[in-house]
Amino acid sequence: MSNKINIAVIGVGRWGVHLLRNFLENPHASVVAVLDPSLERLTAVKQQFNLDENVLLTTKWQELKQIPELSAVAIATPAITHYSLIKDALKQGYHVLAEKPLTLDPAECRELCFFAESQNRQLMVDHTYLFHPAVEGGQAIINAGKLGDLRYGYATRTHLGPVRQDVDALWDLAIHDIAIFNNWLGQVPVKVQATGTVWLQNESSPALADLIWATLTYPNGFQAYIHLCWLNPDKQRRLGVVGSLGSLIFDEMLKETPLTLLHGQFELLGDQFIPVKQKLEVVEIKTSEPLQEVCDRFLNCIINNTSSKVSSGWVGAQLVEILAALTESLKDNGKPVFIEWD
Repeated sequence: MSNKINIAVIGVGRWGVHLLRNFLENPHASVVAVLDPSLERLTAVKQQFNLDENVLLTTKWQELKQIPELSAVAIATPAITHYSLIKDALKQGYHVLAEKPLTLDPAECRELCFFAESQNRQLMVDHTYLFHPAVEGGQAIINAGKLGDLRYGYATRTHLGPVRQDVDALWDLAIHDIAIFNNWLGQVPVKVQATGTVWLQNESSPALADLIWATLTYPNGFQAYIHLCWLNPDKQRRLGVVGSLGSLIFDEMLKETPLTLLHGQFELLGDQFIPVKQKLEVVEIKTSEPLQEVCDRFLNCIINNTSSKVSSGWVGAQLVEILAALTESLKDNGKPVFIEWD
């Protein structure tokens, strides 16, 4: 008798196909079904992964409910569909791994989290960056106090596309950097501000901002500044935290050395501030695929009946709450929005 967890992958587009690959490779999972509205996509993944004939390929959600041994689903569909799919999956008694964002509405997120708890089912969100070795290594450095007193943070996430037509650059891009800042600081922001510019989709309703400048203020006064744009050929994926003893930089574009610690501080000589103890340290990190870690952690949460400390439904709900507050500020030309956490 197999002790593998039977799972269905819902949505095998650009990201869902990677989820499918990882679950097929995981020794604790057995993919029993794949659902996608496109027959062409289903045919393509069947050929790409040489799927067994016993794997159900379907365009209909209702057909999954006919699989009695199904115990978990991974959802990689447009965010607007998440709420109804996740709620129905939990009703069926399935554990759920959902692509980010959990939903587009904070109240819906909270409802799903409470419902998952009432059903005694695991609800986890695929915030992949939180499982990146560089992010895990950065958290360890900050927790060890190697940066001294934390002062501020900054992040840039730019590229020439892809341009979304369902959400703006804020909802498309910011969630990654906010998740990392929250994780590294062990806090969530209490005040946010955002301004934006629209060039490409002025006629849409609402107009979708291509450029976003966002500021997050944390309870200890730490501020993080985020620059987002999908209309910039200068591709950047860079985040930093500055402290009194140095700066920690996560640069995803540097594949061999993504995490660096720049040591350096000032000494006051007379009335002059003199830089001292400057040194660049490449932080050694393990080699692993973050999404593989996500899938493995999800399965372990099911096996041990414990929620993910890193990326639970509640973590996903917090991030949606922050994005909603940033959207409110964006609509009000950058007016500060305060967030009260329970």
